[in-house]
Amino acid sequence: MTDAHASLDLISAQPRPAPAPAPGDGGKRRRRLRIRRWWWVPLVTVPLAVGVGLRPGAPTATVADEPPLPVETVSLTAASGYTVERQYAGELVAQRRSALGFEQGGTVVAVLVQEGDRVEAGQPLARLDTRSLEAQRQQLVAQRDQAIATLNELQNGPRQQSIAAAQAAVGDLQQQLALAQTQRDRRVDLYDRGAISREELDQQAFGTGALEQRLAQAQSQLNELQAGTRPEQIAAQAARVRQLEASLAAVDVDLAKAVLTAPFSGRISDRAVDEGVVVSGGQTVLQLAEGGGTEARIGVPAAIAGSLAVGSPQTVTVADAQGERAFPATVTALLPELESTSRTVTAVLRLNTPEDITLGQTARLVLRETQPAAGYWLPTTALVQGEQGLWSVYVAAMEGEVATVRRQPVEIVHTEGAGDSDAPGTRVLVQGLVEAGDRVITSGTHRVVPGQAVSIAN
Repeated sequence: MTDAHASLDLISAQPRPAPAPAPGDGGKRRRRLRIRRWWWVPLVTVPLAVGVGLRPGAPTATVADEPPLPVETVSLTAASGYTVERQYAGELVAQRRSALGFEQGGTVVAVLVQEGDRVEAGQPLARLDTRSLEAQRQQLVAQRDQAIATLNELQNGPRQQSIAAAQAAVGDLQQQLALAQTQRDRRVDLYDRGAISREELDQQAFGTGALEQRLAQAQSQLNELQAGTRPEQIAAQAARVRQLEASLAAVDVDLAKAVLTAPFSGRISDRAVDEGVVVSGGQTVLQLAEGGGTEARIGVPAAIAGSLAVGSPQTVTVADAQGERAFPATVTALLPELESTSRTVTAVLRLNTPEDITLGQTARLVLRETQPAAGYWLPTTALVQGEQGLWSVYVAAMEGEVATVRRQPVEIVHTEGAGDSDAPGTRVLVQGLVEAGDRVITSGTHRVVPGQAVSIAN
């Protein structure tokens, strides 16, 4: 029994109140009621028949053949894995950064640079008052010159004139002594004869002894002059000269330290004092940061740090007003202690950056790791979203000379490319009911349905 007949029977089976028969026309009334009862049957059966014909799964009318829709496809190629990119943040610092100050205290008389100035190694940066040091140096120079003159005199020995004068003095004393001795002998003879007193004899004897002592002294001086200067005297005077020269060199060092110079090339990052300030030894006057030689100190997990080898090339990105820029870098050290807060290993990387880079900016270390996974790479435009968050693709299967669209479910393993999945260049690694060599439709998936005939445009 069809749906129409069942509806008709249901309607006809409903009870209706029987009209009261009029006298004389009972037969005619019954015939009219029978006609009224069946007039709406065509009105019910026609819509039901139309509804039955339009149910899902019912055969549709055949339309005129249309040409196959051209589609773009890509042939699947098996992939063995994908690359994961991870970024770790750190800080961009100078390789060398020094707080410059004078070793000795004093009054600052000149600061020769300003903040931001580029300086070269050895360039004077500031000066102290050195008037007291210069006066001390002049005094030491005079003492040194005097000591050198004395040393030269000792090394050259006595003059011939001095030796001749000493010889003459010795000869004179010898003659005086001979005369005194003769007179003494005469005084002795006179004393023996009683002509003179004992006192006169003693006076003559004392004078003779005094002349003998003077002659011995003069003879010793002559011998010393003839022998020359003793080596000990020369050595002592030479030591005195060296002592004064050392004192003079120490003053020269203090004078040199009164001028603050750049230990390396770089830029002045801070100027702490101005002219007229009395500074103490070691007080910071200027801050100098090395230019060109830059380091990035980046914390990485301990498990990742094991894969970083010292000397290995890496890539560090820095974002500034000019956008994100990438610089090649080299790992120079992995610090042996974990950072107390983040519990990460600090990796030190050396990179050459332009001078317009600002120190202290955030630097990011880009690390790439390959993950093994079998699948196929597809552009995101080839994905078709299904029910309950599932994905599928349309495969153009060749059947003779015409390709037929088939829908195959897939699973997304990894997404690679721009952050927006619809952005150009984004691709996905998929697994599922697809095989290598399948032609997957990559664009216009909203225009095709399973079973549709298409032509492959590429």
